[in-house]
Amino acid sequence: MKIVAGLGNPGQTYRGTRHNVGFEVIDVLARRHGVMFESAPAQAMQGKWRREGEVVVLAKPLTFMNLSGEAIGGLLRFYKVALEDLLVVCDDVNLPLGKLRTRSSGSEGGHNGLRSIAEHLGTTEYARLRVGVGRGDMRRDLADHVLARFEPDEQPGMASAIARAADAVEAWCVDGLARMMNTFNRDE
Repeated sequence: MKIVAGLGNPGQTYRGTRHNVGFEVIDVLARRHGVMFESAPAQAMQGKWRREGEVVVLAKPLTFMNLSGEAIGGLLRFYKVALEDLLVVCDDVNLPLGKLRTRSSGSEGGHNGLRSIAEHLGTTEYARLRVGVGRGDMRRDLADHVLARFEPDEQPGMASAIARAADAVEAWCVDGLARMMNTFNRDE
């Protein structure tokens, strides 16, 4: 079993914001594979994608971004999934708009959702796929930036990046982290 957790904030208010890119990647995967969401045994929505004898849990925490670790830690404990079978998908303001970056571990890079996960898991040794949402105007408050929707001229590029991120998750499920990194960390 594998768990792919997309980070975001629940509710209509946050739909389409930069901080909800992780949710959008999970939604693309769910549509591609006919997955329906239901309540999870943790504070999350989950859908089970059955592929070639394996179950991949697609999860969206309902704890809000800054408390994502509560839900992800609960899912790992409930399903008894090892850290190497967890992939977290999130936004990254430090990457240019649409750029993908996969790592097997690392710091939270100022991302409160990743910080919460590290606190609840007691480690930063888990795979993560970051989707660049750009930093925008440096004079603008960062919280306002990540909670804002994409500008009309950014939307086509982000739709493409979200689809590529879903492709990357599928590659991780089939061929593992090394192939995902080698294929999707390249500049587009």
